[in-house]
Amino acid sequence: MNIRLTTLNARYTHSSIGLRYIYANLHELQADTEIIEFSINDAVQTIAEKLLTNKPNVIGIGVYIWNVSETAALIHILKKISPETIIILGGPEVSYLPFRVNLDEADYIVQGEGEVSFYELCKSIKNGVLPQEKIIKMTTPNLKELALPYEYYTDEDIQNRYIYVEISRGCPFECEFCLSSMDDKVRAFNLDDVLDAFAKLWQRGARNFKFVDRTFNLNIKSAKRILDFFLEKEESYFAHFEVIPDHFPESLREKIKQFPPGALQLEIGIQTLNLEVANNISRQLKLDKIQENISFLENETDAHIHLDLIVGLPGETLDSFGKNLDALVKLSSCEIQIGILKKLSGTYIDRHDCEYGMIYSDIPPYDILKNKLLSFEDIQIMKRFARFWDLTYNSANFKNTMQLLWENASVYENFYLFSAWIYTQTDSTWKISLQRLGELLFTYLCEEKHLQVPLVATSMLEDMMKLKGRAIPSYLKPYSQNFTQNAKQGSSGFNKRQN
Repeated sequence: MNIRLTTLNARYTHSSIGLRYIYANLHELQADTEIIEFSINDAVQTIAEKLLTNKPNVIGIGVYIWNVSETAALIHILKKISPETIIILGGPEVSYLPFRVNLDEADYIVQGEGEVSFYELCKSIKNGVLPQEKIIKMTTPNLKELALPYEYYTDEDIQNRYIYVEISRGCPFECEFCLSSMDDKVRAFNLDDVLDAFAKLWQRGARNFKFVDRTFNLNIKSAKRILDFFLEKEESYFAHFEVIPDHFPESLREKIKQFPPGALQLEIGIQTLNLEVANNISRQLKLDKIQENISFLENETDAHIHLDLIVGLPGETLDSFGKNLDALVKLSSCEIQIGILKKLSGTYIDRHDCEYGMIYSDIPPYDILKNKLLSFEDIQIMKRFARFWDLTYNSANFKNTMQLLWENASVYENFYLFSAWIYTQTDSTWKISLQRLGELLFTYLCEEKHLQVPLVATSMLEDMMKLKGRAIPSYLKPYSQNFTQNAKQGSSGFNKRQN
């Protein structure tokens, strides 16, 4: 029996750990199975053509929030061309009801962790026994008995893509907007086996490791062993971890301090600092610990920190969100990702729909459209706010100049005005060149905030010329005569953020 495993990744540099787990645990069926990955930018009919080469009996597709619409179109084409091919879906987007994208043309849907269930289903199909039920609930695998997927990353993957890895599954917390809150408990792989597999990846040249564990620093003993694995390496590398913000004991701190600039990225899901809102979504907040640990990471380590905030949580006003942003910017100069609340099928966030008038789109990614505290216009404004925040603040292209925008006043209030103004100039949040963006910022600071032009120009020259080879933008040339390379003196923080 010929099996194809596929998914549509968000971009080329991503790779699917899920497909490789399925492949690794197909036992005797593995010899007749092939992994072939695409991106959501590939043409659906071209994907179908490649998948149907050699006339597979079964096509297994990983479905996620970012590819479900394209997957539905792909299934339609596959079934038109080859109706006898059995299509099996799996992945987070099909693991919980309701399905908000029509996937009826698929033959089977495996819900949950699919390593065991997918193998058993394919074995039944091969034996001519077709299950009557379309939806197949997972058989929860024993992680210590699963075959690991890491040898199935190709040399091309290792050279060109992030390598996704994990040491555990599940999450102990119950945040109502997150699918991980549906997990019963945290389960761990055999760490010795995982480290052996990582060592082989390293020997093959892997240097970009992205851990998908939801709470990497929950088990401190395991976390320290993983950090030691990287600290023992002399070559450059990049390791990304998602961590909980209130659990950094001294032993873990000492490890993190040892990482060189550019080697370690820590993603911290803050989401809100409002205790009432956090309680609404069953999220535990220890504000003193959060502040203490972010301050430690900011001031005593070279880790790249990535903080998350969400717009639209039940009970959160724009004023409350603004206070969250002000507090985080005051605490750290790190990247702050601003996201819009999404209603994922299966999550408990829907219990607030009536009380707070939560209205969501049924089109992926299922963003909130409005609620009793935020109008549709408010949400639209904040989507643009988030986009312009990425382009200016998070990009670090204007690290010094952005400070002039709020001048020790409210970050949120001042950036809100700036993002509204910039949208009046562009009527778009996309395809804005760096030079155009810089010119808009320069104009706003000089003409709208009435700051001294030489002050703004000097700050922008320092920012823009930190990277070698950049030409001085035309709008700054009149002010560049006295500009010297001394502007690079403060670039260490910039380089830290860029790596």
